[in-house]
Parts: sequence; C-alpha cells; structure tokens
Amino acid sequence: MQDNILVIGACGQLGTELVEALRNIYGDAHVIASDVRQSPDEVFKQGPFELLDIMDKQALETVLQKHKPTQVYHLAALLSATAEAKPKLGWSLNMDGLFHVLDAAVDFKIGKVYWPSSIAVFGPHTPMNHTPQNCVMDPNTIYGISKLAGERYCEYYFNKRGVDVRSLRYPGLIGYKSAPGGGTTDYAVSIYHDALTTGEHSCFLGPDTELPMLYMPDALKATLDIMHAPADQIKIRSSYNLAGMSFDPKAITASIQKFIPDFKTTYAPDHRQAIADSWPNSIDDSEARADWGWQPAYDLDAMTKDMLMNLAPRYGKSLSL
Repeated sequence: MQDNILVIGACGQLGTELVEALRNIYGDAHVIASDVRQSPDEVFKQGPFELLDIMDKQALETVLQKHKPTQVYHLAALLSATAEAKPKLGWSLNMDGLFHVLDAAVDFKIGKVYWPSSIAVFGPHTPMNHTPQNCVMDPNTIYGISKLAGERYCEYYFNKRGVDVRSLRYPGLIGYKSAPGGGTTDYAVSIYHDALTTGEHSCFLGPDTELPMLYMPDALKATLDIMHAPADQIKIRSSYNLAGMSFDPKAITASIQKFIPDFKTTYAPDHRQAIADSWPNSIDDSEARADWGWQPAYDLDAMTKDMLMNLAPRYGKSLSL
C-alpha cells in the first residue's frame, strides 16, 4: 500500500523543506501539507494542501478521515522567543496540539508519528558542554517546558498505547529557503541575509554566545533517517540528542568574512540572551549515531559557502566562492 503522509505546521522553516523532500520520495500526491494559512511557496502548489488549525481536534479528524495518512509529521508549535511573549498560548498550542495528534494516532491507527523536540528542554543546571542524552533537565522557558513535557508524553504513548512516535532534539536550524520563525537561534539565519544586503548585522546575542546548530540539509537527513529506520533501532522514545556544529556569533561572522571581507557584526543583546544562556554550548549525540547511524555532513564554513551561494542570486549579487 502506498504511504500517505500528513505534515502539520508545514509552512514553517523546517516544514517547507520537509514537504519538498518528502514529495521527492513519495510523490506529490501522497504528501499532504497543512497549516493555519497557506504559504505562497511554490512547493505547496505541487500537491494537496489543507488549511488546519491543530487546536481544532474535529478539523484534524476530518483531514485524517479524508486522506488516511500512514505517517504524520507534527511540526506546529510556538517557538522559544514567541512563546515567551505569549506563554499561555505557547503552552496550549504546543501541548494540546501534541495530544490531538497522539490521540488521533491511536484512534486512526497511524503507523508512525514524528514530533520535534529541542535543546530548549535543557536548562541552567544541565551540563553545558557535550550535554549527554540523560542529565538534569530544568528548562526555564515555556517552549522548553512544553517540549520536555511533550517528550514524556511521547514516551508514555509509545509504552502505554503502542504509538510508534519518533523525535529529535533539534539545535538551532539554519536554512535559506524560508524566513526565521521566532527562535532564539534565528540570528544565524538573518546574518547571512544581512551580509548580502546591508553588509552589517546587529546581533541580539553577545559575541561569545556559543550554541549548537544544524544546517537544514542535515536536519532533513536526520529527520528522514530516523523515520525510515526499522522500529527496533529506535531505542529512545522520548527524543534523541542531535548535533551538527557549535559556534558563537563571532565565529559565524569570521566565517562570512572569508567570503565577504568587509562584513561586520555589532552586538545588542536583548531578552533572548537569557534564553540562550540557559542552553548548552555543545551536544553529545552519540546515541543517535550508534542506534540509527546519524552523521552530519556540514561544518560551519561549508554551511556558510552554501548559504551565500544560494542566497546571493535572490539579492542580485554574484560572489566568488
């Protein structure tokens, strides 16, 4: 039987590229994108799209009855900085949306569910360097608290209800195909746009704020790899640590200057600095590597070169890379 795949929250930074990748694998007609509003991105015109508010359980059930998906990727969430500004909305959207999907997985016998967690589950008492899979987790943001609670519920639904749910703790995600979505690591996306337009970036984090990051092609690879792995290789049903590279704003500036020598960054830390300070500097993802073969392909300079090469034509620029 042909797999039908539903992507909820498809119009965000990760979802836009995931829909494209999934349609390349399964075919346009078999990947149903959904979100509260439709993006003008070309990928959403290539196959089915459903307007869906994940807070509306009946609407979700209607979409499931119509398309009968065998897999669901549930990406709808309020990200870190946005959730801090609207904490009650952040909690209800992140938690009730997950409940609706997990309950639907039981009722509609959905084969596999993917739900992303985040390094936001860690907190000020977490080991900051090479943060292990299992350690103190005391998040101090609504986003992190909801993701930690979500991890526990995912494991519960696997153990008690038999839902094949799989998850990754994403670090900051960097890509060129869509705009940032309100995360604390989003400076690492906008800095490339600024390098090609104004030649200067005002960073909302301090120059030495080191954070774990992942380039979007690696994030997509990890997501598809964990979903395509045999069930017996998925030993962790809360969420796997995932890492690609760690750097601070000073380092990404230096990387860009290798290609655009006159580029400059100034620093004006705001409320997002406190969020970043509570997160790890680097992540130990050895269990993902051992269980299902995770291996990133990009380091900082390789990512910088690829970002600039893909963004430059958008701004009518030509670079010698």
